[in-house]
Amino acid sequence: MKLTIEHLSKQYHRNFWGLRDFNLELRSGVIGLLGPNGAGKSTLMRMLATITRPTQGTILWNDTNIASSPDTLRDVLGYLPQDFGIYPNLTGFEFLEYMAAIKGLDAKTARRRINELLTVVNLTQAARLPLGGYSGGMKQRVGIAQALLNDPQLLIVDEPTVGLDPEERVRFRNLLSDLSGERIILLSTLIVSDVEATATEIVMINKGFKIQHNTPEKLLKLLEGQVWQVIIASTDLPALKQNYIIGSTVRRSEGVQVLW
Repeated sequence: MKLTIEHLSKQYHRNFWGLRDFNLELRSGVIGLLGPNGAGKSTLMRMLATITRPTQGTILWNDTNIASSPDTLRDVLGYLPQDFGIYPNLTGFEFLEYMAAIKGLDAKTARRRINELLTVVNLTQAARLPLGGYSGGMKQRVGIAQALLNDPQLLIVDEPTVGLDPEERVRFRNLLSDLSGERIILLSTLIVSDVEATATEIVMINKGFKIQHNTPEKLLKLLEGQVWQVIIASTDLPALKQNYIIGSTVRRSEGVQVLW
């Protein structure tokens, strides 16, 4: 399987482009999309999911242009958008049945797949409860389940771990790793640790442009001599922040580990 993006651009109005001349070729694995808010990650994902039409450029799925044959990709696509809507009066199981019908699964296959996925996302006990009573993290887990219903070859997930507690985030990371061998998974997130733990490739985007595409190991090598790490007392942290742009801080038993 192969996803090819050629000179892809999206213009929202005369002076604003969400994406500019974007080129990428992907095969199976987990591809992490990293970039600040407004970088163009969600714009790219909506176009790949055939929800938004590009202003310029082409998207090819196994060398077929999805602009002229969108069902070629839609039939093998799983998509979890950043703003995932639900029907509050439906139970979790009923909602997944509804989504399975939309995806064209027969009733027997749908029930088997739903039961499997409810176990995977740890929602078996809540499956018969109305979605309106679910917490934010539970709703996100339902969203993950619906994206996997048709066992997609291309899985697109936009900020999937938002609202998940640490244990659920680890469960989801492990799930992505398990799924990655036979499909292309695009993971967009602001949480660098999620990408670090799962991605086989990383694409960095800023202001609509692709600025890097490489393996995590090669990207780390590029940063040698440019990123510094130190462990200091927590009382010294405010002074350090005044002099440096801090990338991350982690509390350790011996102090605070600071990356800048």
